[in-house]
Amino acid sequence: MGVLAGRRIAIDTRPLRIPAFRRLWVSTAITAVGSQLTTVAVPKQIFDLTGSSGFVGLAGAFGLVPLLIFGLWGGALADAFDRRTVILVTNVGVAATSVAFWVLAITGTNVWVVLGLLAVQQAFVAVNIPTRTAAVARLVPVGLIAAATAVSTTVGSLGMVFGPMLAGALMPLAGLPVLYLVDAVALVIATLLVSGLPKMAPLDGVKRKAGLRDIAEGFRYVAAMNVLLASFLLDIIAMVAGMPRALFPEMAERTFGDPPGGGLALGWLYAAIPIGALLAGLLSGWLSHITRHGVGVTAAVVVWGFAVLGFGLSPYLWLAVGFLVLAGMADLVSMVYRSAILQTAATDEMRGRMQGVFLVVVAGGPRIADLLHGWAAAGVGTRAAAAGGGVLVVLLAVLAVVCLPAFWRYRAKAG
Repeated sequence: MGVLAGRRIAIDTRPLRIPAFRRLWVSTAITAVGSQLTTVAVPKQIFDLTGSSGFVGLAGAFGLVPLLIFGLWGGALADAFDRRTVILVTNVGVAATSVAFWVLAITGTNVWVVLGLLAVQQAFVAVNIPTRTAAVARLVPVGLIAAATAVSTTVGSLGMVFGPMLAGALMPLAGLPVLYLVDAVALVIATLLVSGLPKMAPLDGVKRKAGLRDIAEGFRYVAAMNVLLASFLLDIIAMVAGMPRALFPEMAERTFGDPPGGGLALGWLYAAIPIGALLAGLLSGWLSHITRHGVGVTAAVVVWGFAVLGFGLSPYLWLAVGFLVLAGMADLVSMVYRSAILQTAATDEMRGRMQGVFLVVVAGGPRIADLLHGWAAAGVGTRAAAAGGGVLVVLLAVLAVVCLPAFWRYRAKAG
């Protein structure tokens, strides 16, 4: 009985028995750690150059613009061309920008060059992510898509845990440039793994140009799905109002006592939310037994808001990290149910564009939050900016569900 209960709770690893998916998964695991080194290094470099959380927040805007443009276009590219080729080209592009970051960190530069290079890198990332996600359904049977999503998300969370902690440990010992160099090497290894995937040309044989008409078709497809639109709205509320990551560099130094060169507090702050997501992912088997997905998303967003409020009010690092871990667990639950809604609706010829829109919503929200939280902190302080964002999440989430009662009543389709 205990073994059976454990299997119902533990994550399903059956997709890893499929060689092609396992190759993609390993490449994701490698880049998950490396990319987080750059995620920590860029805002730290910007803060070192300017001493301002406002400029750290501005990095969110420089990442958001290419995300909006190339995320949507990347989804169209994934539906128009061989997905393996698109992944390979964009992997090379991201690796090249990491090498450029490494050179600039050694030779010295100004904040605007760093922000510009960040925008270029995010353009490649914005094409890569929806293509990589859309490829999963071509590598595993339909019945294992949800499990494949879970193991991919969990390894991504694992990278987000150890990547920032590794960055916090390496910076005082080896300096900022080493973080960029390790990321570049990881991307080269991941590209070699992806080159062994099978070709994934469009199944329907229709020639597409990945132009504005194809992108618009994706928007019309999304607009017809009211429940999906509601789930996007709740995620936007949670991420825009309640993602405090732009505050981490300043809070690490001025609230939790990190030295000016960086340290463990910064690593823990960046790692805490992924730790929560990782814990929830490893114990995600029970999520498949809940059919009230609308309730699940709503409850998770409200818990996220309260957790961010607690983070903003925390005077101690261990307490702040604990609240961020709780926020990460809530975010994983929300993501699982929102992804389940999307996966049951999209056909293969639309899956890339759907993932492109999904990327814009999921990744665009935190970048807007970087800008808003950064400038709010400049006006009222970091703790007030974080706590106020948590309160706003709870209030707006409740209001959204009151206005969209059908989403609250939504249940997963049988089978």
